[in-house]
Amino acid sequence: MVNPLLVTKLHLPSFRSPLVQRKRLLKKLNQGLTRRLILVSAAAGFGKTTVLSRHIQKLN
Repeated sequence: MVNPLLVTKLHLPSFRSPLVQRKRLLKKLNQGLTRRLILVSAAAGFGKTTVLSRHIQKLN
């Protein structure tokens, strides 16, 4: 039996438009690819999941 909460954590969320362009954050994430760990920290609702999802899509 699959846990429904776990399933939501294994898929990229769909985007609502329009999105705020976060070029500076995407650039920082690209620079961090050579590191062992990247920490993304912000309060709830500040777009952490969205910016990470966008970054992953741009890598593929």
